[in-house]
Amino acid sequence: MDLAALNAVATAMVAPGKGILAADESTGTIKKRFDAIGVESTEANRRDYRELLFRSDAAMKNHISGVILFEETLYQDGADGTPLVELIKANGSIPGIKVDKGAKPMDGFPGETLTEGLDGLGERLQKDYARGARFAKWRAVIDIADGIPTWGAVKANAHALARYAAICQANQIVPIVEPEVLMDGAHSIDRCDEVTRWVLQTVFNELAEQRVELEGIVLKPNMVISGKKASNRAGVEEVAEKTIAALKATVPSAVPGIAYLSGGQSDEEATAHLDAMNKIGGFPWNMTFSYGRALQAAPQKAWSGKSENVAAASQAFHHRARMNGLASTGEWSKSLEAA
Repeated sequence: MDLAALNAVATAMVAPGKGILAADESTGTIKKRFDAIGVESTEANRRDYRELLFRSDAAMKNHISGVILFEETLYQDGADGTPLVELIKANGSIPGIKVDKGAKPMDGFPGETLTEGLDGLGERLQKDYARGARFAKWRAVIDIADGIPTWGAVKANAHALARYAAICQANQIVPIVEPEVLMDGAHSIDRCDEVTRWVLQTVFNELAEQRVELEGIVLKPNMVISGKKASNRAGVEEVAEKTIAALKATVPSAVPGIAYLSGGQSDEEATAHLDAMNKIGGFPWNMTFSYGRALQAAPQKAWSGKSENVAAASQAFHHRARMNGLASTGEWSKSLEAA
């Protein structure tokens, strides 16, 4: 393992003013997105949509440091025969690959899941590296509800994340470590804070036990935020303050950067929270975004499967990427949204 090379990739992924585009929706998830805009989820349509994102030069060159791809997309060619991974690289962005096989019901733990995909992971990563991937992503899912999460589920998911990360580094791939505490439900921000701290502490203990080099990872956590159904949801400043405090208490300074997931927040809400954190400052890592829906909802709606809408979709993508790029340096303001 070349740790200096891993660190260089990880540092580039969280470069100030840039963030990561999560375009790794599974076939099932992208179908739901396409259903909402009246587009059939065929391989050609999925390719055309993602290609328009990767050919959005202004967004990609200026605001996107890396792109998480679904396996289909990593090995797809564009309409003109150019590998999509080459379009990403041509704009100075780093290709990555989602490698987990999804969160599955965890036997013996009702209402909880365990992410699968470790079998054969090393061999798959070697193939992905040869295609151009330089980082990977694995998402663990932790839900908050009556009686959950349990220690058994937190421990099992943290262990799987750590084993994944160790296998990635052994194959010269930077692992994005994503323990997501879901914002579904009606829990308070204080309950989210409690669970997030517990999960992150457990994850970093497991990473240490599995001998993962922290200088060669990127952390993709949830923000500390109220549940979507909470009656009194915390405001932007409280989310920013509590998130920074939780990460300062649990995340070692050796980690090059934090790339937050948007996790069910609206486009502007996710941008406002990231901006508020960076305006506060005072933390040892670069803090940026790794957004999926919060970057893509606007361009998907603008595109709606029509070739004549490609320019409008590209413009919508550039706007959201620029807003989040500004938020990653604490330079966003609500007035820029209208402009």
